[in-house]
Amino acid sequence: MELLNYIRILRKWLWLIVVAVVLAAGSSYIASLLQTPLYRTSTTLIVGQVLQDRTPDAVGIYTSQQLAQTYIQLVNREPILEATVDSLELPFAWTDLRNSVAAVPVEGTQLIEIAVIDANPKRAQAIANEMARQLILQSPTNPDPEVQARLDFIQQELPDLQNKIANARDAISELDIQISEATSARELQEAEQQKLVLSSQISQWQNTYAQLLASIGETNSNYLQVVEPASEPSVPISPRTRNNVILGAAIGLLLAGAAAFLLEYLDDSIRSPEEAKRLVGVPVMAMVAPIKGVDENDRKLVALKDPQNPATEAFRSLRTQIQFSALTSSQNLILVTSAGPHEGKSLTSANLAVLLAQAGMKVLLVDGDLRRPVMHENFDLRQTDGLTELLVEWKQEVRPSFPGETTELAGAPSFELLLDKYCQVVDQPGLSILTSGELPPNPSELLGSIQMDQFLRAAARKFDSVIIDTPPVIAVTDAVLLSRQVDGVLFVIDNEKTRRRMVQRAIENLRTVGARIIGVTINRYDGQGEDPYGYSYYYTQKTGTAPLNGTGKRRAKQKA
Repeated sequence: MELLNYIRILRKWLWLIVVAVVLAAGSSYIASLLQTPLYRTSTTLIVGQVLQDRTPDAVGIYTSQQLAQTYIQLVNREPILEATVDSLELPFAWTDLRNSVAAVPVEGTQLIEIAVIDANPKRAQAIANEMARQLILQSPTNPDPEVQARLDFIQQELPDLQNKIANARDAISELDIQISEATSARELQEAEQQKLVLSSQISQWQNTYAQLLASIGETNSNYLQVVEPASEPSVPISPRTRNNVILGAAIGLLLAGAAAFLLEYLDDSIRSPEEAKRLVGVPVMAMVAPIKGVDENDRKLVALKDPQNPATEAFRSLRTQIQFSALTSSQNLILVTSAGPHEGKSLTSANLAVLLAQAGMKVLLVDGDLRRPVMHENFDLRQTDGLTELLVEWKQEVRPSFPGETTELAGAPSFELLLDKYCQVVDQPGLSILTSGELPPNPSELLGSIQMDQFLRAAARKFDSVIIDTPPVIAVTDAVLLSRQVDGVLFVIDNEKTRRRMVQRAIENLRTVGARIIGVTINRYDGQGEDPYGYSYYYTQKTGTAPLNGTGKRRAKQKA
């Protein structure tokens, strides 16, 4: 499908897309307003005390990270949740709290983030902080009394050991001075002996100090501490009205676009002149847009009532195409038909006949629809004394033929008299109308008779052009029967009503009897992304020519 076809589809279904987008966006907005706002806050904890160590070791960091994973699993377990609910006296069970709490690790660190979502921002803050407190309470961070007593003792002993080691080192420094200043061997020996004792004590104290530090370090790896308490959230995380409206509009746009292309795919109508040309196998001679700017009654004869109307210009294009086509082959007899009813074949026939007459041709417009004729209504003529009466009266003047002899008229002048008798004239010079006459009980037999064939041949000799309006091809066989007796068939398509399968079936019926289809006219053509009347409208408006005055009155020629 070409880009222009995509644009055409979008323009055609623009109303559906706009409605879908507005409805989807509006529904999302209303739904967002009806939702209860939800607030999110979080508290962050750290596992271990590696940050307090000047030289943290990899083992301690790895141990803290593994412990963090364990604590994350404990957050959504019953002990922590139930303790939080009981402590805050929340109006729901701990199982309901589980769906509002999530604990995640901060990747690559010993940090744990506990997030809480709740409809009340203050309650969300309280729950997050309380869960962190309960997790700390149920961890070794708060040891039992015996362990705490031992830790307190170690904390008291460490400063004392530090002082002893420092004093011993000072004493060793003084002994070094005495040794350097000793004047006797006894003084030197005593000083060195004291120095040796102090050095041994310092070594013992240092080992004890290291063991005490190691005992404290065992508890440091499994230590929890809040590094960032939860704050009261001020902006809800849900609903996000703006995002919901944008998302709803986008979904509506996508669904409407998909529906438009699906409907277009399922649509069996004729979408473009190229498609009409491909189906019928002949060129498109004219594209007539919906007729505007004239009254409902005047639309049937827009070429006569409004010569400056763009639709009239389209029918002029059709007239030109037919005139040029007639230069290469005889096309005096032109049958106008369509696949189905109400597709504009009678409109096309009437306006084509008017424009051919305006071009200086002698034109006969025959209403060959003996089932639902409309030409007498279009031109405000009497229906009686038309084609049916002409054929019946003419039949009475034909002498029977013998075997092998061609039937012929008893006298040629009688035919001229019959045409003059039954044809009616209108305000347009050069145009004669032969209405349908009384509706016969056997239209197909009458139209397929030898009288009809010879009538058409005689009419072609008398007039420069004979336009025959016929019933639809699919409905009855009248048009198919007449198509064998004319020089060419003009096939009319309605851009809004005609379906591809109908065209295919109608063309197949015409081709079966050897009909010669000379062209296609598309009625109610909406442009399909083009402006077929843009230039003609520009030039007709610049000419300043006033429309012809169509009175709408018609005079009928009296019977001879």
